[in-house]
Amino acid sequence: MFILDTENLINTLKENNQTLWEYALNQEMERSGRTREELREQMDQSLSVMERSAQKARKEPVRSVSGLTGGNACLYEQYRQEGKSLLGEVASLAVGMALSCSEINASMQCIVACPTAGSCGIVPAAVLACAQSRGLDRECMVNALFTASAIGIIIGSRATVSGAEGGCQAECGAAAAMGAAAVTEMLGGSPEAAFHAAAMALKNVLGLTCDPVAGLVEIPCIKRNASGAMNALLSADLALAGVKSYIPFDEVVDAMYAIGKAMPQSVRETAKGGLAVTPTGMRLRHGNNKGEEK
Repeated sequence: MFILDTENLINTLKENNQTLWEYALNQEMERSGRTREELREQMDQSLSVMERSAQKARKEPVRSVSGLTGGNACLYEQYRQEGKSLLGEVASLAVGMALSCSEINASMQCIVACPTAGSCGIVPAAVLACAQSRGLDRECMVNALFTASAIGIIIGSRATVSGAEGGCQAECGAAAAMGAAAVTEMLGGSPEAAFHAAAMALKNVLGLTCDPVAGLVEIPCIKRNASGAMNALLSADLALAGVKSYIPFDEVVDAMYAIGKAMPQSVRETAKGGLAVTPTGMRLRHGNNKGEEK
């Protein structure tokens, strides 16, 4: 059974000289009855989908089915390639990848929901950008995705990853925590450091509402994925530098869940509050968008 208490899990990993990704893989082998090779192959297939979704909309404009959004990943990639970005190479690459994944999702093409479709760009962007910049191989990326899955299991078991239940803190926040831990272990950080990274990433977005304009996973969801990727990288960077979260990861998760339950229903994916009911949000909902994202 997967250990959901962070302190106990860290102690178990130390006793067994085990990484978080190894623990997650072994737990899934035990739960599913599948072999290590089968599970790694399945994760490799997910990685391939992530790679395609992180690239496609950066190469050519992709419009959403609704027509509300699209083209920004390509626009940003051109800007980045011209060397104009204020961000460093890894961060700007992650932003472009996160936008691409989210635009592919909005156009109803294939993505990996990690942990949800609305937050699908964060984990791929953090892992792929980091691996590309550091020259890490495919095996490292697959391992990182198992690390991310461990964090997702804990959040989903102790709380929720649903925007309807916990707001966007539960979706983009969970994804950022997953990405932060994944990058931390991928770059040689300990499981303890990975949990600190995940805790910081989730703390950064506590209280974040889920207020999709017109009820679609587009505005502000797509750009929140870019922000979430940055959050993941920042939190990993802090943890790798030795910075720790004063509040343990599982306590942060519990706090997130409590905050989510305290949120009004209007800002939990109902499109009845927040940005969704601004004058522009209402105009877009009723179709007067003139083909442009606001």
